[in-house]
Amino acid sequence: MVVQYSIIWYLTKTTGSATVLSFATILGMLPMVILSPFVGSFVDKWNKKTLLIVTDIIVAIFALILAITGTIASDFPLWLVFVSLFIRSVAQTFQMPTIQSILPTMVPEEELTKVNGQLGMVQSANFIIAPALGALLFSIVPMNHLILLDVLGAVFGVGLLLFVTIPRILSEGETIHLLADSKFGLKKLTENKGLWYITIVGAIFTLIFMPAASLYPLMTIGYFNGTVGEAGLIEVVYSIGMLLGGAVIGIFGKWKDRMKLVFMAYFVIGITIGLSGILPPTRTGFFYFIILNSFAGFATPYFNTLLMAMIQQSYEPNVLGRVLGVLNSLMSITGPVGLIFAGPLADKFGVEKIFLFAGIGTIICGIINFMIPVARNYDKQLQKKLEKPSK
Repeated sequence: MVVQYSIIWYLTKTTGSATVLSFATILGMLPMVILSPFVGSFVDKWNKKTLLIVTDIIVAIFALILAITGTIASDFPLWLVFVSLFIRSVAQTFQMPTIQSILPTMVPEEELTKVNGQLGMVQSANFIIAPALGALLFSIVPMNHLILLDVLGAVFGVGLLLFVTIPRILSEGETIHLLADSKFGLKKLTENKGLWYITIVGAIFTLIFMPAASLYPLMTIGYFNGTVGEAGLIEVVYSIGMLLGGAVIGIFGKWKDRMKLVFMAYFVIGITIGLSGILPPTRTGFFYFIILNSFAGFATPYFNTLLMAMIQQSYEPNVLGRVLGVLNSLMSITGPVGLIFAGPLADKFGVEKIFLFAGIGTIICGIINFMIPVARNYDKQLQKKLEKPSK
């Protein structure tokens, strides 16, 4: 994460272009969109520990190539930076559903929401440290040396995984049929009407929100005339909010209707991001931008964490990987579409207008989700099903 943020600071400082930042984000999302429907098959049927180790090693190899090139050429070709971001995203496309599918095999069902919240806290802590550390190191350490942190991270991660025992599931070792397995995952998802509608609305939310999410550094540096350090501060504040939100979930995560909190997250994120788009480009405006993002950060885990816990409880472990693969793809597919237009529009009309539009669109998504009964009542129905075997 430190290296990834450093690359973003590098692109922001050297190009100052919303189009370049948007394109970098598109490259980061394309593997999720294209490969996710097929990745689930590997997640369900391959050894999960091996999958995590191999992807870590691949990321380290490409980081090493980028570092060596930067050392020899005294600069980083933009195309090679984009390739590095793309490969990193391919690895994450495999790792994310793998980790998501491992959790239900190692955690009691009734504790999934709490543990997801606690995992979110750890991730948020990473988000707090990474932007600030990335900005600090970017200002004092040569970029070609900084990239080598990815290699050290891979060595540490692989070393830890070697000592972790991951339970095997029934489908491990079965023959992989990419198209058939993808269709199976899609069929399982569409049969679950409530979750299917939640996924579709989530995809629309991604279309609307991701452009603003990709332009945070430019909002701080370009609109508020801030520094790289202040751009890192915004990321840290957002992540502290996520940490606090995850802490509440980790402590009190046994709600009877988690969808109510998901709706709350839609509205809080929509209001705070929308208001960010009408702030004046002054130091006072930037101060309020910091406050608004702390609230947006607090609401984020209630969307991500609670939905993931409900998804994990909705399917058996031996099919969860294939369902997550399709779901992750559908939730991500609209992001690149929005980003294609976000950069040029931000360059022409101003990055703040993208935030205003994203806020309004997010609120509308929350209203749509609430108006669909099968989505609104999804968690109530799910918890009734989970209670039946114990009766």
